[in-house]
Amino acid sequence: MKAEKALWMLVGILLAGAAAGADKIVLKNGRKIVASNVVEDGDKVRYETSAGQLSLPKSIVDHIEKGGLAPMAESPAAMAASMHIVPPEMASNANTVDIDRAAVHEGAIDREYIARIESEARSGSNAANERAALAHHAAAQFELGQGDVKHALDDENTALNYTPEQPVLLMDVAYMHLRQSEFKDALNYLERAKRVAPKNADVFKLTGWAYSGMNRLDLAVAEWKQAVEIRPDADVVAALAKAERDKKEEENYKENESAHFQLRYNGAAEPQLAREVLRTLEEHFGQIESELNYSPPDPIGVILYTQQGFSDITQAPGWVGALNDGRIRVPVQGLTGVNSELSRVLRHELTHSFVQQKTHGRAPTWLQEGLAQWMEGKRSDESAAALAQIYGAGQSAPLAKLEGSWLGLPVDMARYSYAWALANVEYIIQTQGMGDIDRILDRLAAGSTAEAAIHDVLRDDYSDLMQATAEYLKKEYVR
Repeated sequence: MKAEKALWMLVGILLAGAAAGADKIVLKNGRKIVASNVVEDGDKVRYETSAGQLSLPKSIVDHIEKGGLAPMAESPAAMAASMHIVPPEMASNANTVDIDRAAVHEGAIDREYIARIESEARSGSNAANERAALAHHAAAQFELGQGDVKHALDDENTALNYTPEQPVLLMDVAYMHLRQSEFKDALNYLERAKRVAPKNADVFKLTGWAYSGMNRLDLAVAEWKQAVEIRPDADVVAALAKAERDKKEEENYKENESAHFQLRYNGAAEPQLAREVLRTLEEHFGQIESELNYSPPDPIGVILYTQQGFSDITQAPGWVGALNDGRIRVPVQGLTGVNSELSRVLRHELTHSFVQQKTHGRAPTWLQEGLAQWMEGKRSDESAAALAQIYGAGQSAPLAKLEGSWLGLPVDMARYSYAWALANVEYIIQTQGMGDIDRILDRLAAGSTAEAAIHDVLRDDYSDLMQATAEYLKKEYVR
């Protein structure tokens, strides 16, 4: 236990300079102070270190480098995927259970049975059409449970062909489009669902998520208010409260846009800064588009805040320097132009938008964060020795443990996670090329699990990848 504790202390020390939660206070004499929760308070700059909360006169501070980039926050599609939706029951006859059991049994879909049911539907009778719809719906629900959204969507659309005004099918198709960040497609089905089920709260609930994903907060708020009026729902109440905070904050914001971005910024910000942000984002867009062989289909929302506005809206910890929850949120207080630090932050967060949309939200956090750091220009030189030593001691966190959210991790573990994620992505790119990253993302988009995608492309499982990464770090950086 003492050896393990010493290793984690080493991680905290060696990774502090590149920590996810660390800022740098750069003094006018050139000295740099690594700290967390750095805030400007009147004529003081207050910050936290292991020695407690300290302060400096602002007059001796040259600038502050924000080092905190939060893990990819939950996007509208991800939130839609976690909703507890209870759509209306499909009108059916006593054969429903029998059809479900016949269409899916022994852990597989019986396509021969479904083909026979479809043959009967050629008669054109309502009952035969309903049976065919039920069979394809059962298949779709099975595929969705297996994480195969693509084929589930195919089966649910086929079911709709037989019963085109069935609300549950319309909502299920919309839900699957939301899962894949296809917000406009989802809206098409939800508008149809509204016509046949105008009092169903789940229709308004899903429509709110679709508008949220399209950065249309005013419409999202209106839909969620309707949903709550029909039936109170904790998910909707929370989403509505967050959207109303955003809407209130942004009421007096100015707007600007470019080919791929919709920008809103606090009126106190310099218009020149907004123009430079858009120009920088467009430059990064073209570069990332080329690297990842993908172009997001819809404009990406970007919000520029004051420090207080960012804190109030995101409610993120004080060390967080930017956030991406479907919209890129960045505090820019005190800036009049895009410096290298802001450019780095924008490139990091934009990478999240690309990966989130390319994989339909299926990329594990370690891959998201590793790739975002690589794209912003970070490398493993500062952390390699510590990471190699931790791996050698058998204390490395398995990548499987780093697939989910990192927001609740202790600070030292978060620092380690960022560094280890970057190291694994760096190894893949430096030894296999960006093309393999692209192929991994494509497999994730198709529904593969993260480790299966890694194995398909690299012919390695997670343990093989971790070992290869540790060997790469020692060879490239440890002398």
